[in-house]
Amino acid sequence: MTDLATRYLYLARHGEAASEGDGSGLTAAGRRQAALLGRRLAGRPISLLHHGPLPRAAETARLVAEQLTGVRTQQCEEAGDFVPYVPEREELPEDSAEFVLDRLSATTAEEREEGALLARRAVERFTGPVPGGEERHQLVVTHAFLVGWLVRHALDAPAWRWLGVNAANAALTVLRYTPGRPPAVLLLNDQGHLPEELHWTGYPPQLRC
Repeated sequence: MTDLATRYLYLARHGEAASEGDGSGLTAAGRRQAALLGRRLAGRPISLLHHGPLPRAAETARLVAEQLTGVRTQQCEEAGDFVPYVPEREELPEDSAEFVLDRLSATTAEEREEGALLARRAVERFTGPVPGGEERHQLVVTHAFLVGWLVRHALDAPAWRWLGVNAANAALTVLRYTPGRPPAVLLLNDQGHLPEELHWTGYPPQLRC
């Protein structure tokens, strides 16, 4: 039987971008956020950095990787920007169903199908203990939706509950997958490596703490 070891999964949303359009790179603030995130992680034994294909994620990953030693970077679709799951009305609490469905109403059938496939593949690729008997520390530079989806999965919450699990730009979330134990959320949306003026970007003003 193959030995299994603990996986530490570090999740980070990209730094602040000029816009959330597909072609947008980072702002000056976003580049600062990415560099500071890299410094935060410099002492961790991260060997693999996955990032999504959009420019804002790729640029963030490059700036983070500059602060790390011996890390291998890899672009993958599973770390991209997609809607992982669109619920049916009967799955949702009555008092919030209208809000949720309205928010997702612009998602096309093709986007829903592709998002569901990528969400399954992301779970297969990034979660669970790892084979080989040695701990693995890996970082995924991605987008807010995937952070929410993987946190929801770790907590075994209903599939629709990725909604409402938000991530600020360059915030850090850490999940641990240990053999024989349930997944653990060690950090969620942590921004301690950022100065106050760089906190909460990517959030609407009414949700900033």
